[in-house]
Amino acid sequence: MLDLAFVRANLDLVKAKLRLRGMDPEAALGDFTVLDAERRTAITEAENLKAERNKLSAEVGNIKRSGGNADAIMEQVRGLKERGEALEAKATELDAKLQATLQAIPNLPQDSVPAGTDEHGNQLEKTWGDKPSFDFEPKPHWEIAEALGIVDFERAAKISGARMVVHFGQGARLERALAAFMLDLHTREHGYMEVLPPFMVNSRSLFGTGQLPKFAEDLFHCDDSGPFDGELKDGDHWLIPTAEVPVTNLFAGETLDATQLPISYCAYTPCFRAEAGSHGRDVRGMIRQHQFQKVELVKFVAPETSNDEHEKLTRHAETVLEKLGLPYRRMLLCTGDMGFSSAKTYDLEVWLPGQQTYREISSCSNFEGFQARRAGIRYRPAGGKKSELLHTLNGSGLAVGRTYLAILENYQQADGTVRVPDALVPYMHGDTVIGKQAR
Repeated sequence: MLDLAFVRANLDLVKAKLRLRGMDPEAALGDFTVLDAERRTAITEAENLKAERNKLSAEVGNIKRSGGNADAIMEQVRGLKERGEALEAKATELDAKLQATLQAIPNLPQDSVPAGTDEHGNQLEKTWGDKPSFDFEPKPHWEIAEALGIVDFERAAKISGARMVVHFGQGARLERALAAFMLDLHTREHGYMEVLPPFMVNSRSLFGTGQLPKFAEDLFHCDDSGPFDGELKDGDHWLIPTAEVPVTNLFAGETLDATQLPISYCAYTPCFRAEAGSHGRDVRGMIRQHQFQKVELVKFVAPETSNDEHEKLTRHAETVLEKLGLPYRRMLLCTGDMGFSSAKTYDLEVWLPGQQTYREISSCSNFEGFQARRAGIRYRPAGGKKSELLHTLNGSGLAVGRTYLAILENYQQADGTVRVPDALVPYMHGDTVIGKQAR
């Protein structure tokens, strides 16, 4: 969330950045200037009335001590109190309106982010790896997986509904192997601490990372407290859309010491997404599921290091793809394609030969102080200075299901089997090939 004082002092800059995001700044900010001015006036008048009331109250005391009648002045004090309370209530009401406006405004893109309206404005930063060549027509992952008997979409739909999948045999093992491989890499080589958070969170946590209130329809709300009524509660529950939510909120409302930073966590969790705005996209296979597994990387860093830490985090995600031998490219998202909370985002897109396209497999973002302000996460710089907002980062390291399907498509063989990448063989109990499953 943006700071009220910052928006007030940099209104033209905020409007320009919102235009770069493809938004109408006048519609986004609404009556911000008017509300802010009225609020400040109400606060100033309330403070002046309080000062005047205190002065008169002192006179009342002097008059009473001298045996005089202070009824008239006491009546003035009561009137000043009532007027002051009315102004304070007005200021509170105006502040709530301003906060609602600020909560709906996305983060401002960094200057290094290219301008653009959609994914066509994204900037290619690098490519890695050679696309595999085949002496046969490569198949998409859903055909490979169903022919091998390692997935079942129909039975998943029977027990849960559309956009679900059941994994069997070596397919189930491949999911588990990928998660273990990623966690080992990030904890042993990249310095992350593994965390196993809850898979349900309250609405205040989702507000902290920017999913609520704007994106409620994209989430699964547990029916333990009735429908979402716009109020942020501590006792209701939502299924997490990503481990970013519980892990980032581990420090909600806390002030860390500078010596603790940077803090680097990784977490393997299921992720649940309603995909309310997908409108029938990617209905085949496992590209867009209601439930999928992901290894998430989360960092808490000092502001002056956040851009460097963002580059490191992105490299950590890229290393997974490189060790698995999966060709990919890094894209710098443009202003019109960034997420709500992000100030800068890199997408890693893996090559899928069965579909002859690149698809996103990781999104690595620097949120600067946007999430920290919403969640109340601060740190105290060295020297005992006043506490400040720290910066938060996160990225997929990686989405397990999409890595799974990328392996199927890139390592498929003419006989329908799939070769196991060398780095995964120890995690696959020594299996070097995924073959047809008897079930």
